[in-house]
Amino acid sequence: MMPIPLSGNSSPSGSPTLQKSGLLRTDPVPEEGEDVAATISATETLSEEEQQELRRELAKVEEEIQTLSQVLAAKEKHLAEIKRKLGINSLQELKQNIAKGWQDVTATSAYKKTSETLSQAGQKASAAFSSVGSVITKKLEDVKNSPTFKSFEEKVENLKSKVGGTKPAGGDFGEVLNSTANASATSEPLPEQTQGGL
Repeated sequence: MMPIPLSGNSSPSGSPTLQKSGLLRTDPVPEEGEDVAATISATETLSEEEQQELRRELAKVEEEIQTLSQVLAAKEKHLAEIKRKLGINSLQELKQNIAKGWQDVTATSAYKKTSETLSQAGQKASAAFSSVGSVITKKLEDVKNSPTFKSFEEKVENLKSKVGGTKPAGGDFGEVLNSTANASATSEPLPEQTQGGL
């Protein structure tokens, strides 16, 4: 390869100086697997010596790649053997990777900001629920202390005492209503009975 000159001379991109030095080549770059010699234009030919030098370099690079592949395979086999001896299996590795990933996520600033925001929102929501609960409790106490409710309660107690008689206090409201319904049904004669009997 030709080194790029680092001089202060800056020629425009279409200048003949850059084209002569080979900096603005328009030849396509060969892709992997293409023959380098086939892509060289007809105007630019390599001498026999240069072609042989390139072929030797190509063979050398291919040999190095093959050697590195074999070394990598041997290292991976050795790694698997060490893991087997230590009792590390793929499930444990997966658990460790997940734990490390979660740890990495919790360390991010976005996660910290989100958790702080959710924490504040939770505190505000619990404060709101507690204030709503206290408001409802206060309203129920207000209803219980209202004159309408007291009047209703007195009427129920009077009805209970009339119907129940000597029953001890503390009966269920449903029982009071049932006993009242039964008492009113038996104490009043039905209109059909009075007409049929006369």
